[in-house]
Order: sequence, then C-alpha cells, then structure tokens
Amino acid sequence: MPKSELMPMKVLVMGLCLSLSSWMAPQALAFDPQSGVSKESGPFALFKFGFFSYKEGRKSDAVEAYRYAAEKGHTGSRWALANMYADGDGVPENDLEAFKIYSEIAQAGVEPDSEDTGYFANALIALASYYRRGIPDSPVKIDLTQARQLYFQAASAFGIPEAQFQLGRMMLTGEGGSVSVHQAKKWLNRARNNGHAGAMGLFGNILFQEGDSARGLAFMTAALDHCPPKDCAWLQANQEEAFSVATEEDRRKGVALAQNIRFNPNE
Repeated sequence: MPKSELMPMKVLVMGLCLSLSSWMAPQALAFDPQSGVSKESGPFALFKFGFFSYKEGRKSDAVEAYRYAAEKGHTGSRWALANMYADGDGVPENDLEAFKIYSEIAQAGVEPDSEDTGYFANALIALASYYRRGIPDSPVKIDLTQARQLYFQAASAFGIPEAQFQLGRMMLTGEGGSVSVHQAKKWLNRARNNGHAGAMGLFGNILFQEGDSARGLAFMTAALDHCPPKDCAWLQANQEEAFSVATEEDRRKGVALAQNIRFNPNE
C-alpha cells in the first residue's frame, strides 16, 4: 500500500511506543521461560515484549507476541501487526490482511482522551488510503466517497496534518465529492500550519494560480526547505514552473517572504 500517507501518524504513535524501551527486560527470547512472558501473559506485557523484539530485529518473535496480544483485544498490537502486513515487514506483504486489521480498529471506536486515540486515527488514514486506490484482486474496491469521509474524520476530529492535506487534495480535484477550492485551501492551510510541507507547497501553488504570485512563490519556496524525500520532486517541479513564469519583481518578493515563512509557519 502507499506507506507515505501513514508515516506522520506512525511517528506520532511510535513516540508512545519508544517510551517503553527504557524499562523492558533486555536479551530475552520470545516465550523463553526466562523472559517472564508467555502466550498467557496480559496483552500489555505481550505488546511490550513484541515492541522490544521488533527493536532488536527479531521480527518473527514480535509478530507472535503481537498476535497473542491482538487476540486479547490490545489495540496497539493490532496497529503494529497491521503495519507489518502493510509494509511486508517481518511477514509477507498482505494489504488485504492489513485492511482487515485496520478495519477492526476503526470499528471498535475510541473513547475521548483514550490512549488508543493515535492508533484509531492511524487506522482511519490507512483505510482512506486503501479506499482511495483499492486493493487489486480483492473485495476492496476504489471508493473515493468513503476515502474522503475517512480523511475528513481524521482531519476534523483529530487534527492530523496528513489527513488534512489529503482531504484538501481531494477537495481541490473533486475526488469523492464536489470541487471546493475554498474548502481545500482551508484544510491545506491547517495542514501547513501544522508543519506539513506538501500542504504548504500546494497551498502556495493555489495562491499563485489565483494571482497572489509573490506570496504563492514564497510558500512553494519555503516548502522545499522542509519537504520529506517523497514530496520534494513534485514540490520542486511546481515551484520551478511558477518561478519560470513569474515576473522578476514577484520572484524577488517571493524569495524574501520565504525567509520569514521558514521560521514562522503560522505567518
């Protein structure tokens, strides 16, 4: 599946997981009697053990521990297992299996301020991505309306920048619903204020097309200084195309304004 859409949310949730590693028992093998963990252990103990095993490179042990914990209803273990299937990481890549697990997380819902909120929001984004593209040779077909609704839920209820960005793109092109440049700009602006370089660049491109050339160039130029590798090529192509048709005055103004945007994303 397209992993790029999941990465921002994975980083957010992994921040929670990384806090576990400082106090987990080192050098124990999965379900070794000395590890103190067995398939009868509690779900959180299995999750911790799976996470540590993964960090140590013992991915088959991690999968086993995550599976037992997932069977006991542990949301974080379901999330980790789904990601491994989606990425083909320690298991054969299987998007349909990942889709099923993400669906279980989404269907279970989440209580306000729950520790599972990050996992739930990540599942919504993953499902939206699958519905947007479909899974070949499976019952999961392209459903742009459903994808747009899921992105809207993750964007509005949880403020996830990647969901805000993808929602803005869909509104801009009319995927899964009507075209709304005004709404697209709103969501892209929120995402870029939350540090999303792709949203910053696309927001700038819209401004440029609307005639606000200098300001549009500024956002497109600033986005290049923050872009992840997956977005740099198309951001650079958009910026260079706009730069080539802009007036010399707008170019100078755009470059000058970009210096401020780099240090003040809320500008």
